[in-house]
Amino acid sequence: MNDSKTEPEELRSIDLNVDAGEQADSSRMESERDLLSRVSSANIACGYHAGNAQVMRRAVEWCAELGVAVGAHPGLPDPQGFGRRELAVTARELEADTIYQIGALHAFATAAGVPLVHVKPHGALYHMASRRRELAEAIVRAAQAVDPKLAIVGPAGSELLNAASEAGLRVIEEGFVDRAYLADGSLAPRSLDGAVHSSEREAIEQALSIVERGTVKALDGGTAAVRAQTLCLHGDTPGAASFAAALNRSLRERGYLIRSPGTR
Repeated sequence: MNDSKTEPEELRSIDLNVDAGEQADSSRMESERDLLSRVSSANIACGYHAGNAQVMRRAVEWCAELGVAVGAHPGLPDPQGFGRRELAVTARELEADTIYQIGALHAFATAAGVPLVHVKPHGALYHMASRRRELAEAIVRAAQAVDPKLAIVGPAGSELLNAASEAGLRVIEEGFVDRAYLADGSLAPRSLDGAVHSSEREAIEQALSIVERGTVKALDGGTAAVRAQTLCLHGDTPGAASFAAALNRSLRERGYLIRSPGTR
């Protein structure tokens, strides 16, 4: 996973998570292993917005080899839009779709001899469930149906984490290092200029600001409060592995232990 395991346990800890298994062909995944070696948790696509059985299996096996916590990354059934388009879905439909996706990844984790640790919705579903209580509850019910010990990852104060907490599930608050925020604490829409940080330096500065001050500079002016136990970086951006290595190093130099908060 990383070489932080030699550092004292009393140090402050932070999780680094990355979306994984989003390729269409397992033969194109070699660069992903290097990326996974720089983080402590992975959110693995479950075949709806991206990925397939071969890709899921390979990603889980690498996580098992590297000591990276395995999480399910269920999305909407929209591979053409990469799961980033909001679709009409009922709570009942979403619950079934999410059980299907989490259950599939849970099986691959079991086959690899590692636990499934958390669930983090993907893309549009992440935002929809953060706003809409009925969808949040559907995801929580799905997670409980597969394994009531699963943690739910999402934004602090969201309907998703509120529903999970009230149902007795563990929650992990998430911040994004390579996405800009608005002053209200929401992620800036990708359609806005500057919504995605292209500078490694800018993203690392935002990560340090989140863990040390709990705030970030807002794209629309001022600052936004961001509370997080895990930091997400996107694996589909150019140079993701080298950026992850630089971020990992910067955090450890500040005295942070890089590890999954959901590890049981």
